[in-house]
Amino acid sequence: MATTAYEHDADGCKFIPATQRPDGTWRKPRRIKDGYVPQEEVPLYESKGKQFKARQNTGLPVGLTPEIVAQAQKKKNPGVIQPIPGMLINVDKKKKKKKTGTEEVADKLSKIEITEPNFTTPSPSAPSNTTTDPVKRLKNLRKKLREIETLEEKIKSGNLKTPDKDQKEKLSKKMDIVKEIEVLEKNSE
Repeated sequence: MATTAYEHDADGCKFIPATQRPDGTWRKPRRIKDGYVPQEEVPLYESKGKQFKARQNTGLPVGLTPEIVAQAQKKKNPGVIQPIPGMLINVDKKKKKKKTGTEEVADKLSKIEITEPNFTTPSPSAPSNTTTDPVKRLKNLRKKLREIETLEEKIKSGNLKTPDKDQKEKLSKKMDIVKEIEVLEKNSE
């Protein structure tokens, strides 16, 4: 309720007179203390930081007198910068055309190079990972050998008629695994 019409009573105090609501009932008259400002008329709060920032945005040092500011603005010539007194530098202010987001992405993509990685396969005679424990490596190789033997049995019994590429590759590594197991067993004795 934005009521700014105040009335004074017999004592000289301000009050908002009684008003009627849309449903027909009456609001009580309200007394107003001295110095009261209605909420609609209260100015928005601005922190000290915001006030300081607003003063800084003028581009001039804090505390500069208005006379000096007026003189400085009269002397300014557009396009001429004087970093050192007496030295004139003419600067052409040409704005670069801003690129759109798609143009920026296209430029970045044109600079990207894609190279194929070089994968080297370890030699079967040398252990692939020398830092692993020989016992663990031996256990791992025996497990691979058992898997190869079960795969061979499935092929012989007819359960697996056409082995796929990975299975054929696994079968071809059988001799290498057997040799590596023998080497590891000789070293562990």
